[in-house]
Amino acid sequence: MCLFICSVSVYTSCLKSVIHYFGAILYLSASTVITAREFQNRSRLLIYPLILFVMAETIIQVALPELHVTWLCVTLLSVLYFIYCSEMWNQLDALTGLLNQNSYLNRTAEMRRSGGVLVVFDVDDFKQINDRYGHLQGDVCLAEIADCIKKAYARCGYCYRIGGDEFCVLLKDEASEACCAATLQALLAERRKTLAILPTVSLGSAVFSGEDVVAVKDRADRALYCAKKEQKARAAAEKHGDDSERTA
Repeated sequence: MCLFICSVSVYTSCLKSVIHYFGAILYLSASTVITAREFQNRSRLLIYPLILFVMAETIIQVALPELHVTWLCVTLLSVLYFIYCSEMWNQLDALTGLLNQNSYLNRTAEMRRSGGVLVVFDVDDFKQINDRYGHLQGDVCLAEIADCIKKAYARCGYCYRIGGDEFCVLLKDEASEACCAATLQALLAERRKTLAILPTVSLGSAVFSGEDVVAVKDRADRALYCAKKEQKARAAAEKHGDDSERTA
């Protein structure tokens, strides 16, 4: 009877350990995938081989308990996880959390074959923000704008910071472009209620149609330049109207 009770106790203890082990691994895997998704990181796919590795190790340990491979496999898993995290963070821009220029260059090669839309963004009169309020406030504005871009476009494509105040998005198709652009402007207007110095953002786009990425970027930049001219013309007209009203 005592032997039976001891056996049950050992079995229960082992079962609890296995449950805790699986719980920890599942939590680690889920939190990693969620974090990678938040940062628009395509490397989250690398987590699946890690999960398969853990499952295989657990099956071997349960089937052949005398092998005692758990600690060896946990060590190897830790190394693989470190490599995964390093690869993930190396694709991110430190200030904004968007994907960086290296990741952009890798993705554009794929977009040339599969098609899509390149949307480029430029912060209007950003130099004046830095000169008047300082670079720290300029960085705050960039981070806020990047967050708005991510919230507006992340479900439809990949968001990048490719220069000082230059951002871009690689969309999978044209259908969502207008809706995302409207969402972005609404988000920026909402942020200006709490950050009055947040500047406006102009954008231009071009469709991938098999040509070189540089040619697509040139067309998007030309569209951006036209948008900036229109923005300045509207601002000048509004200012002129306000001056006329005050004079009257």
